[in-house]
Amino acid sequence: MTRDGYVARWRGREYQASPAGDEVRLYQPGPDEGFTEVRPGRYVRVVPAAEVDDLAYVRTTCTWQGQPFIVLAEHEGWLRLEYTGGRWPVAEAMGLEAFDFGVYQGWAPASEVADLGEQRV
Repeated sequence: MTRDGYVARWRGREYQASPAGDEVRLYQPGPDEGFTEVRPGRYVRVVPAAEVDDLAYVRTTCTWQGQPFIVLAEHEGWLRLEYTGGRWPVAEAMGLEAFDFGVYQGWAPASEVADLGEQRV
């Protein structure tokens, strides 16, 4: 599983999260006390930010063809990657798409990706 987004620790558990000023929205896939269904398989609870033990941004990082990337998504054995090496000639030589100015992305077979790990920002 790859993660790219906020996480919060609240009452000893970690949740996907979305900070909003003095509050944090906590998300989980199933029902629980105080959580409201926002769509099938997605429940939310809003808590005061002061009650959250830890809030961090987590992203999955890796290397592909010896270059650094973050993992944005996964689908049927492929990973959507964003190049973080900052060298456009390298990105272009790898055949990556220019997603935005200075931002290069592409799909890579998961079997070719190495050094998968999480980074807390």
